[in-house]
Amino acid sequence: METRVMNAGSARHGIDGPWYHSLDRKQWNTLIASNLGWLFDGFENYALILTVAPALSQLLPATELADLPFYIGSVIAINLLGWAIGGLLGGILADYVGRKRMMMYAIIGYSLATGLSAFAFSWWSFAVLRFIVGVTVGSEWATGSSMMAELWPDRARGKGAGLMQCGLGIGFFLASFVWLFIAPLGADAWRYMYLLGVLPALITLWIRRAIPESELWEVAKARRTEAKARAVAGGELTSEEQQLNKFTLFDLFTDRPARRLTLLALLMSLATTVGFWSISTWVPQFIGSLATAEGLQAARWASFAGMAYTAGSITGYIAFGFMADAFGRKPVTFAFFLIALLLTPVLFFATQNLGWLLVLAFFNAIFSNGQYTWMPVWLPELFPTRVRGTALAVIFNLPRFLAFAGPLLAGTLIVTFGGFGWAAMVLSSIYIVGMIATPFLPETRGKPLPL
Repeated sequence: METRVMNAGSARHGIDGPWYHSLDRKQWNTLIASNLGWLFDGFENYALILTVAPALSQLLPATELADLPFYIGSVIAINLLGWAIGGLLGGILADYVGRKRMMMYAIIGYSLATGLSAFAFSWWSFAVLRFIVGVTVGSEWATGSSMMAELWPDRARGKGAGLMQCGLGIGFFLASFVWLFIAPLGADAWRYMYLLGVLPALITLWIRRAIPESELWEVAKARRTEAKARAVAGGELTSEEQQLNKFTLFDLFTDRPARRLTLLALLMSLATTVGFWSISTWVPQFIGSLATAEGLQAARWASFAGMAYTAGSITGYIAFGFMADAFGRKPVTFAFFLIALLLTPVLFFATQNLGWLLVLAFFNAIFSNGQYTWMPVWLPELFPTRVRGTALAVIFNLPRFLAFAGPLLAGTLIVTFGGFGWAAMVLSSIYIVGMIATPFLPETRGKPLPL
């Protein structure tokens, strides 16, 4: 775990001048591709958040509409469960078949599955299709994050990760903006929203010719192939070759240093994931419900809320990356957990003025959603290339097997408490777990990636 090598961008590390002068065309193309992949992921997932209420209002029997929040939470939870399963599979496969190939498979997969969601005919068929979307969406993030880390220079890796991660917020914002115009089209507007989800598949044509495969992954693949050939021939294997012959998921949890880092990072990822899916996803519904109480159009204000929240998310994603390169991974991550915890009651209890709520949603999102950037910034710097995709996939996605219950629990708490505020307060306490675990990870700012 201590051996380190130069990544593809490290040779340009010593270039004088602004950080962006150290980047070449292939590195910028990698950022664009990774950002677009995550942008489309964001669009697909926030389209669900914005449309799940009108979709289920049409698909559910009239007798079940009183429990609409429960069904909304159920569908979001099922989508999240699919994301967890697909994310684990995609990250493991990225360590074996390559970063670029898995990125293309993921984009094609979720584009087709989202388009099929437009043809749901019942709430359970809708849930099944969204599960499939989750499976395909989940496999993209670990691939893009690994590729970015392996191709960008050490001194700019945090900035690159933040610029990649902001694609999620841009996708959220784009979904909110598009929904603003599609929502008035009638009861089937949600179906039109999902049909647009087919378009991202076209980007794979550009990725195929414009993006290089990670050289670090190619070296790791060659070493793994040689180690397997030596094992088949009955040769004596070094300790490194023995690790290369292990299944990556098994290697991750049997290597003692890697296991310790994985368990700590899993706690932090659980805090970030539960916070997002249990709290952030309800902000449009919360502000929309207040608009309804004032006789205003709920869908319109939900779109405004989504745009304000995602504008804050974009700001937070980028700001985190730049701050992590300037001040370090550890202090910035801890600060984002703490401020997200403090701002949650402010958002849900400070005011019911719709204008001020949009402002508060913006600032809350900087920290509650922006904190996601700690994962693409910090995680690739903790694990060697042979298991990097697997490690990122496990840490990013495994908490979803627990966190998928968060939206379901949130929906139940909203029904129980008769409102959003107290449900958010209960679930936001998860940020404390992240604050406790963060100090135990090593600081990696400016260091080369592990071999």
